[in-house]
Amino acid sequence: MQNHNTINLQRLSRYVGWSLVGSIVVGIAVAMTISSGIDINLSADIAKTSENMLHAESRLRGKAYIALFSFMLQIFISVGLFLVLRKSGLVLATWSFLIGVSAAAIGLLGAVYAMNAALIAGNSAFELIGGGTQRLMLTSLQVTSDYTSFHLSLVLSSAANAGIFLLFFKSGLIPKLISAWGVFASLLVVVALVGRDFIPLLGHDGITGAFMASNLIALVALGLYLGIRGADIQSSLE
Repeated sequence: MQNHNTINLQRLSRYVGWSLVGSIVVGIAVAMTISSGIDINLSADIAKTSENMLHAESRLRGKAYIALFSFMLQIFISVGLFLVLRKSGLVLATWSFLIGVSAAAIGLLGAVYAMNAALIAGNSAFELIGGGTQRLMLTSLQVTSDYTSFHLSLVLSSAANAGIFLLFFKSGLIPKLISAWGVFASLLVVVALVGRDFIPLLGHDGITGAFMASNLIALVALGLYLGIRGADIQSSLE
């Protein structure tokens, strides 16, 4: 029975790994295509992003539905990682799971704001109610709300990832180089994102690029390792 459970968990870890890789690929592809010019998290220009949204109703709806798909994928990943890691530290695994799910739920608000913006862009009633200037103002509210929800989600998900990588490091289920880098990269994202609200220098493009690249490397490495090899559960039990 124990051997059967081990095989099932190893198989689950592979599914989780490829789901993680898939979510990253989808995110990058969407950022380069559908979300280009209408995602404030890819540009700091609120005015231009808001204006672009008024002419991108279909893309906004597509962005929203893909965000919903990504949310469901993230829930599967969170559940899978909890099941794989719970024996390595139930308290920390539970904490990371709850924080990760909360982050996914907050991130899903971005889909709501995209649908709101699509409605504002495509419904003539908004033109009759307020005219072009007020429509732009309504859209800008969706933009700023999306920016806030995304960054809160990123802080929470990175905190959850720090716990996940720490459990991987302690358990030896994946190479310690990957898990140690993951802990560092995840904490770096949390510190940089929170810190730049108080220290403007941390908001420099170079610093932002550095911590985002570090985080991407950690997640891709985890996803590929789990997808190809699976978690080394058998060795951790010996």
